Amino acid sequence: MDRSLLLLVGQILDAVIGEPDVLWKRVPHPVVIIGKMIERLDGAWNRETETAGTRRAWGAAALGVVMVVAAAVGAAIEGLSARLPFGELLVAVVVGVMLAQRSLHDHVLAVAEGLERGGLAGGRDAVRMIVGRDPNTLDEAGVSRAAIESTAENLSDGVIAPAFWFLVAGLPGLLAYKALNTADSMIGHRTPRHEAFGWAAARLDDVANWPAARLCAGLTVAAAWSVGLDWRAAWHAALRDAGKHRSVNAGWPEAAFAGALGLRLAGPRHYAGSRVDDAWMGDGREVARAADIRLSLRLMVRCCFALAAATALSALI
Repeated sequence: MDRSLLLLVGQILDAVIGEPDVLWKRVPHPVVIIGKMIERLDGAWNRETETAGTRRAWGAAALGVVMVVAAAVGAAIEGLSARLPFGELLVAVVVGVMLAQRSLHDHVLAVAEGLERGGLAGGRDAVRMIVGRDPNTLDEAGVSRAAIESTAENLSDGVIAPAFWFLVAGLPGLLAYKALNTADSMIGHRTPRHEAFGWAAARLDDVANWPAARLCAGLTVAAAWSVGLDWRAAWHAALRDAGKHRSVNAGWPEAAFAGALGLRLAGPRHYAGSRVDDAWMGDGREVARAADIRLSLRLMVRCCFALAAATALSALI
């Protein structure tokens, strides 16, 4: 079966089933297993007594181990699927498990519902599950913007990027990417412990997400047009503001979402007690509400539909 068709089936499975708690309470999610591996390597190989150069080398080695193991598992699953009746469905199931459409939608929707039902306290409780910044520093507009920014960024690296790498390199590429992205989220931070050890993860993650971030911005423009949002502003904001973001990739989806929704996103915020003075994305209003979160989810769903449509078209060609 063509990879495009397998990706389409995986998208449908993820959208319909998502991540059933009944299953993952009994069996560890693949990303959890990857995370445990990274955690052990971090504990064993990241020695604070070593020089920065040595810690960089050990960090690169740890990343290599995790990515090679993940790719090998992907290759083994593909090999097994070739020997089983309807085995390609196993590949599609794994693709669906590794995408984050449904889980992203549900986690962000919980923030909107938290604001609507529990006010600022409810919104803060929900948003702390999806962002790294300090929720106690956020007002209602800040909570709403944080949820929308998370929607845009995670659409790119949780949906578009895995889909892209599956199309390029099959399950080995998809699982290696997920290992890399998980490593970046765990050790790719500029902290005293991880600035050197996580250097390779952070740099390679930037490279791996480069095409997906720009593709995500393009899909956002198309999705904005399809739902009657301001697609021209999305296009203009992405081209003008993406390069101002401290991330070489996150600015593309965030700026496109900001333009489409008529908001200003990013800007100054607090992480672990420290203020980060990021540039603003977009020209709109700073005051966002729960209704804007719901509208961002509508935009995200249309982006996923656009990806599915492009995938289906690719399978037919």
